[in-house]
Amino acid sequence: MAGCLGKTGAQVYGSDLLSHQQLQPARCALHLSHQDKGARKDGSGDAFWSRPESRIWTMMLLLGTCLLYCARVAMPICAVAMSARFDWDKKQSGIVLSSFFWGYCLTQIIGGHLSDRIGGEKVLLLSASAWGSITALTPLLIYLGSAHLILMTISRFLMGLLQGVFFPALASLFSQKVRESERAFTYSTVGTGSQVGTLVMGGAGSVLLEWYGWESVFYFSGLLTLLWVYCMCKYLLNEKELIIPLEDIAKGLSLSKQSKVPWKQLFKKPPVWAVIVAQLSAASTFFTLLSWLPTFFKETFPDSKGWIFNVIPWLVAIPSSLFSGFLSDQFISQGYKTITTRKFMQVVGSGVSSIFALCIGHTSSFCRAVVFASACIGLQSFNHSGIAVNVQDLAPSCAGLLFGVANTGGALLGVVCVYLAGHLIESTGSWVSVFHLVATVNTLGLCTFLIFGEAHRLDTDSVYVDL
Repeated sequence: MAGCLGKTGAQVYGSDLLSHQQLQPARCALHLSHQDKGARKDGSGDAFWSRPESRIWTMMLLLGTCLLYCARVAMPICAVAMSARFDWDKKQSGIVLSSFFWGYCLTQIIGGHLSDRIGGEKVLLLSASAWGSITALTPLLIYLGSAHLILMTISRFLMGLLQGVFFPALASLFSQKVRESERAFTYSTVGTGSQVGTLVMGGAGSVLLEWYGWESVFYFSGLLTLLWVYCMCKYLLNEKELIIPLEDIAKGLSLSKQSKVPWKQLFKKPPVWAVIVAQLSAASTFFTLLSWLPTFFKETFPDSKGWIFNVIPWLVAIPSSLFSGFLSDQFISQGYKTITTRKFMQVVGSGVSSIFALCIGHTSSFCRAVVFASACIGLQSFNHSGIAVNVQDLAPSCAGLLFGVANTGGALLGVVCVYLAGHLIESTGSWVSVFHLVATVNTLGLCTFLIFGEAHRLDTDSVYVDL
């Protein structure tokens, strides 16, 4: 049975926790006392969400993740139309697409650490209000001058900068508010927002693009994001939680020397670097497919309907992600070791999905290409129950920062892979090399995790919890 630690280092089991914490009724507010805030810092707190709270927050965060990806994939959906409108070649399109990840990698670590200190929910709402505004204003910004390529690159860079804090903030929030036995399903459920958002934008975005032009796609996703922020502020947070003093942000941004987290020892551990490398590989290949798959289908099968290849793969990924979370939690509840479960999920998410990625580039049939793409994207969602939650296994007290480190590497490699993919297409005239690149990077990350990955808690000096 999985356990957690109290301040004395004693092991407290799930049944004791349930009897110990009678969670507050009424509205789903995350009001923390000074003791709770202290508990956040060392990961020993037990202020988990109640079941009703967990359901409401899960659904709202699912919607937030959906809107995150609606805004993120707006550019890939519009890439062909905008390239034709502004006369961009593949390399220039690659610059615009990859500029998102330059910004994305810069705020991962700082966003994760800030979330660990002041609360992930606050960081989520601050960033969402900013990226929603940027998205809605993008069509206006790009027409401010004649340097359309530069203006669009700056806009995408700012988008990446603002969205970079989202998943580290989620990791921090879940490590403090969700029990380990429910963590994989909760994360995988919220993670389906990435597929739902891509699905919504693939369908609605394609229609908007065809009927009203590329500008409407940005207006649609930006305004919906701002509406979500308003609903979160009005119904889930109270007025005190909406006020964030600048001194709290300043304290959150600083790495205190008195922190109880043994940073030097933590980053000397092979399991930490294993999950970082695996996350780096999985994130970068996902970004590559997300950026280039719409263009692949448009150019390889020009007579095909855009809504088919922009919708079906992400539609398949939704039940796949939910199933992976359910399966992972079932394995753990049945007595399987946590690390065994995490590795199994990662084999499916990175290994098996790469086989289907290779198949995409070696078929001339539109139907088979859609099937292979659907299998690839769907199976990649198993990562939500593998490395994504393994970060929270290793260091719950600083899960946001650690996830930020891993995702920073993924974003940096994503920049390289997205640009390299465009260069390979331009120089070879073939898409096969792109899918080989995806499979190679995935395999390297998977092998590293299988060899060195663990699920022991590593963020405390005095105790060592074997999960």
